[in-house]
Amino acid sequence: MKSTMKKTKQINIKQTLALARAFHFLYSCANSCLLPFLTLYFRQLGLTPEMAGIVMGTKHLISLVWRPMASLLAKMYNKRRVVIHGSVVCSAVVALVVIIFPPVDLQAYINTCNGSNVRSTPSPIDSHPKVSTAPASLSTMTFLADAIRDRTSVAEGRTSQLPVVRTNSTAEPRNSTSVEFHTTIHALMRKKKAHLKVDTGEHKEEGQLDFLSSLKMMDVQHQLFFLILITVCVWELVAAPLEWTADDGLCDYLDFADASDHYSSAGVWPLLGAACGVGGAGLLVSRLNCLIFGRTSRSAVHFLCYAGVLSLALLIAAFLPLDLNKQQGKVNRLLKAVQLVRGSQRAVLCAITALLVGVTRSAVDNFLLWQMQDHDSTELHMGVSLGFALLSQAAFPLLAVRLTRLLSSGRVLVLGAATLGLQCLYYSFLWGPWAVVPAQLFSCFSCGAFWWAVKVQSDDVATPGTERSLKRLYTALSLDLGSALGSFAGGFVVHQFGLVWLFRGVAVALMLWCICLPLLQWNAPHQYRINYSRLLAADASEASDSESEQERDWLDKAMEDDRSINNNYGKRVNR
Repeated sequence: MKSTMKKTKQINIKQTLALARAFHFLYSCANSCLLPFLTLYFRQLGLTPEMAGIVMGTKHLISLVWRPMASLLAKMYNKRRVVIHGSVVCSAVVALVVIIFPPVDLQAYINTCNGSNVRSTPSPIDSHPKVSTAPASLSTMTFLADAIRDRTSVAEGRTSQLPVVRTNSTAEPRNSTSVEFHTTIHALMRKKKAHLKVDTGEHKEEGQLDFLSSLKMMDVQHQLFFLILITVCVWELVAAPLEWTADDGLCDYLDFADASDHYSSAGVWPLLGAACGVGGAGLLVSRLNCLIFGRTSRSAVHFLCYAGVLSLALLIAAFLPLDLNKQQGKVNRLLKAVQLVRGSQRAVLCAITALLVGVTRSAVDNFLLWQMQDHDSTELHMGVSLGFALLSQAAFPLLAVRLTRLLSSGRVLVLGAATLGLQCLYYSFLWGPWAVVPAQLFSCFSCGAFWWAVKVQSDDVATPGTERSLKRLYTALSLDLGSALGSFAGGFVVHQFGLVWLFRGVAVALMLWCICLPLLQWNAPHQYRINYSRLLAADASEASDSESEQERDWLDKAMEDDRSINNNYGKRVNR
């Protein structure tokens, strides 16, 4: 008992919570400096909507699979601090690699940046840029041009004007020089093909696929797509374990003092940090010229801000207390959370709603800035509007007490999903740079209300020790699986029908589900459970305000039954 008290006294709860809040604030600030603008940067580089959707969908799938595995491995091998520090450093380094990729058409980007070529999403026919799809690489064509120019100088003794070789023309060559040109072209092409065949044969004999050689055979746009896809995959592999690993370490540390309930992922601080990051980055980038450091896009500043703020988060992470809980032999509670959700019809309905909300949110996260750019919005408009949405979402706990007196948690869930659908419908009718701001203010009743209802649903079905796992399960369903499916589908919808119909489509689908959801909730039985920690911590006045007479009678009866069962068990033991 004395040793336990000694360990408890050594834990400074206030200092630990302050460090946790500062870390989550800076980490969310760093992510918001870059991630909301990432697909917009892909568009500026020249990627199509399908390509951007595939990149983002792959990113979310990696996070879905790798994040829980990495967190569990870090705990098993007691390497949490190494994982956190390595994730922060590697994330900053890998993200900066994306800056070195040049755009497909630099002049088109400059025109778009200057506002002279802002256009809506192209039609399916015009969405592909007009680039050469010939198998010859740029170096091959340059070699051919130089060889033809030299041949002309020798044959005609001048370098003024080259005869035009028309492959579709049926006219005969005018003189022997034209014949020589044709002969030279075919000879050089045969030589180049023979060289390629020799190289290909060597690779086949080795049984390996030379991916870089295959990239050279593609057009510039597909080369850029695959390079970005590979870089983003590596980026997500090193960045995904960070948040869960830090949360697990802090919660286990606070468990020594029975203070893990005070943590709750640092409350609203991540939202405040995200609002500062997205607003500050948008303001900074909007004040720069289109090109910086010579030929570098000003959007590269988002990556620099991301790396800079992450370096500050690294300083905080160095002081985080991450002592492991001694109970390392526990079964993975995420599987237990899945079983709890499957055993409750209301929890299943909440999980389906979380998945659909994730699909809808992916359309907003990936393509809202595209829609705003098509209506003359700059990074300033984008950053301010996204910051308003995050601040509005953070303000929902102030309204939750009054709202929940009128609506149950199930109805609040419907309210959040329906408001998100109305927001998406509004996004399809934008008309100016600031037109998106009124809809962003309703994020308080969309994302804020939705995640509050998910938290309540998690508490209703959770057993002791599974509360955090249930919340993570719903988060993974929405932000990872739902966002991945929405990203893949959203890119193809934009390609086929355009941005407007993407937002209208997800709005209609979510609204239809919100019509069916109350009926399904009404038929689903409501499961109650006794939360003894809440009963001990609850004040009498709070109980009278939050619980009806019928609920108190039910709880009193349940506790009497539980007490009688314990008494009977004690009598059997005494006998």
